[in-house]
Amino acid sequence: MKPRCSHNVYMLSHYSYLRRFHHSQRRTFNSFLNNIRSNQFVARASSPGGSGGGGGGGTGDSKGNAFLLPGATMATILMLGALHARRLYEDKKIEEKRERGIELEFHQDVKASFLGILPLRSISRAWGSLTSLEIPVWMRPYVYKAWARAFHSNLEEAALPLEEYASLRDFFVRSLKEGCRPIDPDPHCLVSPVDGTVVRFGELKGNRGMIEQVKGHSYSVPALLGTNSLLPMVPEGKGESEEEEAAGAKGDKSWLRVSLASPKLRESVSASPVKGLYYCVIYLRPGDYHRIHSPVDWNALVRRHFAGRLFPVNERATRTIKNLYVENERVVLEGVWKEGFMALAAVGATNIGSIELFIEPELRTNKPKKKLFPTEPPEERVYDPEGHGFKLEKGKEVGVFNMGSTVVLVFQAPTANSPEGSGSCSDYRFCVKQGDRVRVGQALGRWKEE
Repeated sequence: MKPRCSHNVYMLSHYSYLRRFHHSQRRTFNSFLNNIRSNQFVARASSPGGSGGGGGGGTGDSKGNAFLLPGATMATILMLGALHARRLYEDKKIEEKRERGIELEFHQDVKASFLGILPLRSISRAWGSLTSLEIPVWMRPYVYKAWARAFHSNLEEAALPLEEYASLRDFFVRSLKEGCRPIDPDPHCLVSPVDGTVVRFGELKGNRGMIEQVKGHSYSVPALLGTNSLLPMVPEGKGESEEEEAAGAKGDKSWLRVSLASPKLRESVSASPVKGLYYCVIYLRPGDYHRIHSPVDWNALVRRHFAGRLFPVNERATRTIKNLYVENERVVLEGVWKEGFMALAAVGATNIGSIELFIEPELRTNKPKKKLFPTEPPEERVYDPEGHGFKLEKGKEVGVFNMGSTVVLVFQAPTANSPEGSGSCSDYRFCVKQGDRVRVGQALGRWKEE
């Protein structure tokens, strides 16, 4: 009678075999690398006229191995070139679809799943350390000009000579010459806080106030700003009088005091944003000006830091990664301005884990952690529970990215009764289009004076 083994014992023995095979392969690979290094060392130390047959044999072996690493390097370069050519071809097809008026839809692919297992936070910290290294003075103009040519940066706007930027990081966060970004003086306009491309904009409507990330996929504003957000919401089923009361409470800021004192009171089961709430999403490329400015005169009351992931936020990522802006690390400022609610969310990305606030220099983002939980609550700081907070003037600097990323604005605008059948209830009108390039101080929208 043959002995019978359980399935668990078989799996355990199979796992042990795999571990032994993995370690043996690793030792073989390490010994292979050591042989290559020793052969290279012998090739460098030996002279062409070395004595003895052994020396001639060693030189011959080193000549054979000397082509191994350059060959591998060339193969890597060819592979990267092929991948880059394929990406250019795919981008060309996407551009052709856009020219024909075809809007691209959300489609999750294998690359997006693969990004989820990469240590992007650690990679971003390593990139931050690399960009903080000091560059020799004589080399700085060449490095920064090469970067400007690659990413279309305007070096003439830099406030300092190129030789005075000690590192790439200092160059990324550079300030501009006085007058390079004039601020629209119209008191009835909201200006762009950053240089970038308008990705999405519109009025928040429907349950939970959804923002379309790309055709076929949306995310909610409370998920972006936090469950304790000061966003004025109305529970489902409430009448128009209750909604007007919620919108009118912005005058005495009572809803803000309630939210700051008892944030759990704002966690309604099903709610919709009040009328007159708008959003605008702006993407910053790596070559753009990276400082964040205030879009209006307002008071920042609360800051939240979400220690999330660091996926890329380019156009390709928005089409392939679900809830991209909700998943990524971000810093949210919330407060009030003369028309009501105001929120500015600075969303991080790969190699842009560092987001700095000038009003809170001690804030540190992308800090190493033992384990990162997706449901981890944000770190929150209330600047002033009485409703005053930090006063931010229109056009003044608020913070900075270490490279390009994304900014999401959510704000209340003036509302008025509209004729029946009209598509909107607000006097506020955007003066930009999707895909437009905007600069700091340029008007995003205007409203009429009553």
